Amino acid sequence: MPSDELDRAAEELYALPPAAFTAARNAAAAAHPALAKAVKALRKPTVAAWAVNLLAAHGELGEAITLSAALHEAQEELDGAELARLGKQRRALVAALARQAVDLAQQQGVAVSAAARDEVEKTINAAVVDAAAGAAVLSGRLVRPLQASGVDGVDLTDAVGGSVPEAPEEKQTDELAERRAQREAERAAREAQRAADVSASELERIETALAKARDRARQLGERIQALRAELARVVEEAATAESEAESLGAQRQDAAARARTAAKAAQAARARLD
Repeated sequence: MPSDELDRAAEELYALPPAAFTAARNAAAAAHPALAKAVKALRKPTVAAWAVNLLAAHGELGEAITLSAALHEAQEELDGAELARLGKQRRALVAALARQAVDLAQQQGVAVSAAARDEVEKTINAAVVDAAAGAAVLSGRLVRPLQASGVDGVDLTDAVGGSVPEAPEEKQTDELAERRAQREAERAAREAQRAADVSASELERIETALAKARDRARQLGERIQALRAELARVVEEAATAESEAESLGAQRQDAAARARTAAKAAQAARARLD
């Protein structure tokens, strides 16, 4: 019995609300005698598993699987900053997808309890962090919720109706290399921008200092000119004073000579009186 026929039948059954599963499964078994035994062996999904199946049926898990690949790549490269960023993105995405799964279930008249919603989140998270779990979730044939332990791989025992899908192969080397090259280019661009910012800041600091130095030099130049003018005036006044002193010195000598002559004349006059 080809497994792909059973998988197609299971996929249709697991897209139905849990309440309709048993009757539909029995009808499918009756309609396909060759598959009857295998179809009857399909177990009814839990509400949480069915809600996740709805997400897969509506094609809403592609972003989660893409994020899974990015997480695995960052882990391989031990990129702590990228892991932190992707971890934050993962938590937001898982919460958003869980809300969407609950909404899809409610649209079909199925209420999802708080406990079941928690199981939905754990299942989606397992699909993001574990490639095999991601393949199981994408099959749309989950029977029970999944949970990632963070250490070992996700346990898929009796988790999927029909065949268990294989985990997708790792990305092709050229695609992986291209993504790494892209990240390296982005990192180099960020580093270059930081270097440019530092250089621009340093240039601004130097230009500010240069403007202050030029202003100071201008002020000192003006002061030098003023001092030179003052010095020239003082030199001129000193020359004038020196010339005046020389003139007065000559006048003093003349006056002293006249005084001596007058004193002798006075002395002679007094002598004649005696």
